[in-house]
Amino acid sequence: MRRLVLAFASMMALGACATGTAFNSTGGSGWVGAWGAPPAPPGQASNSFENQTIRQTLKVAAAGSEVRIRFTNEYGDKPLKIGAATITRIGPDGRPAGAPTSILFGGQTGVTLPKASPIFSDSVAFPVTAMEKISISLYVPEATGQCTCHDLGVENVEISSPGDFTRTGFTPKETSTKRPFVSAVEVLAAKPTPVVVAFGDSITDGYASTIGANHRWPDVLAERLRAAGMNHSVVNQAISGNRVLNYGNAVFGDAAVARFDRDVLSVPGAKWLVMLEGVNDIGMGGMNGATPPSAATMINGYKQIISRAHAHGLKVYLATILPYGGARYYRPEGNAIRLEINDWIRKAEGFEGFIDLDAAMRDPADSTKMKADLQSGDWLHPNDAGYRVMGEAVDLALFR
Repeated sequence: MRRLVLAFASMMALGACATGTAFNSTGGSGWVGAWGAPPAPPGQASNSFENQTIRQTLKVAAAGSEVRIRFTNEYGDKPLKIGAATITRIGPDGRPAGAPTSILFGGQTGVTLPKASPIFSDSVAFPVTAMEKISISLYVPEATGQCTCHDLGVENVEISSPGDFTRTGFTPKETSTKRPFVSAVEVLAAKPTPVVVAFGDSITDGYASTIGANHRWPDVLAERLRAAGMNHSVVNQAISGNRVLNYGNAVFGDAAVARFDRDVLSVPGAKWLVMLEGVNDIGMGGMNGATPPSAATMINGYKQIISRAHAHGLKVYLATILPYGGARYYRPEGNAIRLEINDWIRKAEGFEGFIDLDAAMRDPADSTKMKADLQSGDWLHPNDAGYRVMGEAVDLALFR
């Protein structure tokens, strides 16, 4: 993991020098995070692409006169060659609109990412507004090997038949909800744009929300901040299945304490950390007769993240862990740990505050469960209505 963090830090420094604009960490003007999809190691059924164009849609949460894209091969088992890449606006019909703009790398149309490395594109003169949808297309001429992907994109990614279609439309050969090889978009903001980083697992990643609708709770928060006239960006740095302390299936990503530097501290303009995570440590850690981590062990993990955030000037808000009664891995002993952790979070000792999502989502008749009309059917993940309740439960005054 250290090698990945160092490689990323090196690329970030190169990007800053290339543009002549320094990164900021206090919400000023300059480069700020506008979108994120942190990668995870590939699973057993990892995607591979060859002589194909991959087109993915995303929604930026900040306005800027220029953009730059972070491409990633961090978990690749071989160099990744990008033959061409473009960026296009998305029209009201959900399709690319207008002429595509080339994305360059050191002035060249293509680049090869070394094994286990990310890279930033050159800055692209492509003005965007906050909450605007854009499309990124990349052509991979050679076999990519295992994919460095964000496994749960909650957005349809289009994959072409053989050929470079970065400047034209195409009928997809297949679609996927995984996000390959693209993990961040930054924008050159003309005015101060502080960033809220949402850090967590599948409940922040938007599992079970409507594909392509941007109904995750951080999306709702971003919309509310803009509607309130607050010039903030919200960058979602969740990975489905993620845990605070431990590792599970490869696609669940490195533990939060391991990926924190890459996925939070590297976001330019980050001013606040909002963290909702822990149910997978408790639930998965208690499966098959195993003993889940104690509340004290979990709290020590949170404290590590809080200390590292504070050392870099970020304010920290922890969210209480949602009830999960009825979920496949629910155990009464695990729920007791959840309640102990939530009691500690509500005291907010040593960090700036808390967001009581447990209180917003729990059933008054059974506090071990979410309200039935707010859960998706698995009693672990909210549905669209539940995610909206979560996003609306966040007090905007926390970010003033």
